[in-house]
Amino acid sequence: MEARMTSPANPDVITAIQHLYKAIHAGGVDKRLLSLVHLRTSQINGCSPCIFASIESAQKAGETDERLHNVVAWRETPFYADEERAALALTEAATRLQDGAPGVTDEIWDAAADHFSEEQLGAIILEVAMTNFFNRINRTVREQAGKTW
Repeated sequence: MEARMTSPANPDVITAIQHLYKAIHAGGVDKRLLSLVHLRTSQINGCSPCIFASIESAQKAGETDERLHNVVAWRETPFYADEERAALALTEAATRLQDGAPGVTDEIWDAAADHFSEEQLGAIILEVAMTNFFNRINRTVREQAGKTW
């Protein structure tokens, strides 16, 4: 598969994205958890460059290979704390909005709200949204994992 574009973003877009990421990281959520959110969103969307980037970022933040390899099946493994499970459930529900999926139910929201402040929830939601944003761009232009970043 060949990439369709060499550089799809202009400098104004890059600046706006940097401000959004600054807001996400100011939200008080552990970087490892944000990496897991990014990874799970990208797995759902089949975005190889974002999967690559999230694993690299998570490893730099101290995440273990065991947890990274199992996030795709987080419900069936013992490797995640209750707050991480709540964040991953929110991630999946917010990402899978197509074809009549229920989206974020009250049960999913309440579980996340039990573990995170509003500021933290805002950061997690923005991380999911930004990841979906990049997943769609990367899938459209056929960006390759590990080639540009």
